[in-house]
Amino acid sequence: MGSETPSNPLWTTKSVLATLPNPPEENSASPIPFFHLLERLKTTKREGWRRFGITTGESISDHMYRMSVMTMLAPPSLALRLNLPHCMKMALIHDMAESLVGDITPVDNVNKEEKARREADVMNYISKNLLGGVPGGMLTGDEILKVFQEYEDNETLEAKYVHDIDKMELLLQMLEYERTHELDLSEFCHVASRVQLPEIKEWAATVMQEREAFWKKKATQA
Repeated sequence: MGSETPSNPLWTTKSVLATLPNPPEENSASPIPFFHLLERLKTTKREGWRRFGITTGESISDHMYRMSVMTMLAPPSLALRLNLPHCMKMALIHDMAESLVGDITPVDNVNKEEKARREADVMNYISKNLLGGVPGGMLTGDEILKVFQEYEDNETLEAKYVHDIDKMELLLQMLEYERTHELDLSEFCHVASRVQLPEIKEWAATVMQEREAFWKKKATQA
């Protein structure tokens, strides 16, 4: 995926922008064009749920908002070691590239390297083309890019924490959709085993226990 052929041209930020009816103005002295781009995060749905018929489900910004609030509630043993305001910022930035890339899932057959390339291309566009001409915007754009890359590298404790919160938010949403729609979304349960930090493993275990209790109750009502 991502090879440049006549039938499968190389994905670029510019190629996506060309399809938009109102692409953001570039090299503006105002942050307003950037603010308009963020609207796409409010309206772009998380694709994983749509495959199960949940067509009015959460948007990308819905996901990131709850994540940012969740980071504030770090267990005390973690909170003492974390820069929590930085974690909140990372949670709000980590999926920003999906404003143009979209929510790529495993069924899209886009490999990890190609996904990373697309997202990096969008983040560079944001930091330079949208924020580069804004007074103070170059610093803001560079900071956004730096925080995004820190999340991608997943080496700092803050990045590892936000990665775990990303998984936790998915697990919460999985259970909530199961309860609301009475759907079996067990396909997503494996995410619980990928949580790394012991404190967040406990949170994941609690959600999985809630899920088990829900389905046991449903079975007795059948």
